[in-house]
Amino acid sequence: MSYIQRVLQPGENLLYVTKLHWLVYGRAMALAVIAAAFVALAFDFGGDYQYPGLMIAAVFLLLALIAFIHAAIKRASTELAVTDHRVIFKRGLIGRYTIEMARSKVESVDVMQGLMGRIFNYGTILVRGTGGTLEPFRDIENPLQLRSAITAL
Repeated sequence: MSYIQRVLQPGENLLYVTKLHWLVYGRAMALAVIAAAFVALAFDFGGDYQYPGLMIAAVFLLLALIAFIHAAIKRASTELAVTDHRVIFKRGLIGRYTIEMARSKVESVDVMQGLMGRIFNYGTILVRGTGGTLEPFRDIENPLQLRSAITAL
């Protein structure tokens, strides 16, 4: 059972649930491409360059694996939901960081998307609560739908 399901109050309904965008795997993908390039170069040049090229490729592949595991844990352990009463954000697997803000206390919701964010539909959401609190949620899927879910009353 997810964290959000466990903390719902009696009579509280989920309106929108989202997660981190799949591009959190971007670093792992880039490192894997570099590893593949070194493998291709090692076999292309061959001879004395083959063994060092394969060793460099192995290092990049190991780094890609570490980056992939990190991103997978980060994506799996981050939850973001909007209920009819509040906005809930949870991050962390062993240690936990949570934010819960009453929807009635939200003053504004800002969406920041660069060119890549517009193309791949991800971005950063800044939730401003009464009293000037500012909570950024980075690399969120469908940020415009999340904003609409938070601000729709």
